[in-house]
Amino acid sequence: MMFSFTSFSRCQRLVNNPILTLIRNLHKEPIPVTWEKPEIGWTKLNFDGSCKGRAGKGSIGGIFRNHKAEFVLGYAESIGKTNSTIAELAALRRGLDLALENGWNDVWLEGDAKTLVDIIVEKRQVRCAEVQRHISDIISIIPEFDHCIVTHTYREGNRAADKLAQLGHQSEKPQIWIHIPPHQVLQIMHDDAEGKPVFRRR
Repeated sequence: MMFSFTSFSRCQRLVNNPILTLIRNLHKEPIPVTWEKPEIGWTKLNFDGSCKGRAGKGSIGGIFRNHKAEFVLGYAESIGKTNSTIAELAALRRGLDLALENGWNDVWLEGDAKTLVDIIVEKRQVRCAEVQRHISDIISIIPEFDHCIVTHTYREGNRAADKLAQLGHQSEKPQIWIHIPPHQVLQIMHDDAEGKPVFRRR
């Protein structure tokens, strides 16, 4: 049967109907997202990059915690004009450097940029030379650890790192916190340690 343009347009209006979209979304159950503690002896890094405004002002942040969900170290830094992809990679690279400096050999790296996490885990090549340079640096550093895993979490499971990346926008110089976290992440850390879920809409 021939499908006319008029029929196609009518179907498109039906598909794009905001009321139907709302009804479909209401029927989708939200996903509970929780932060997971690392194993004993492991240190977990949650990292995040942020990019704001037309000028593309970038910042990075990250937080290290142990198997008890205790704060070990955090960092935040403004990195100037960039894009969100480079900011994410810079956040991870900074975290890797800090992990090596502190002698942590068993490290769990977790971020909310799924595509980048997949590229790093699968050691894939990308077309952008600048992005590939950052990825290659990261991939070359990871074998320096005794054990290292890289995983993706939803944004709701990465809230502490996101908060630190936001603090980076406000920082005139790089910030590092050791043992005592900034007060802006205390409630998030408490919720994470308790395993409190944050519900993500599908």
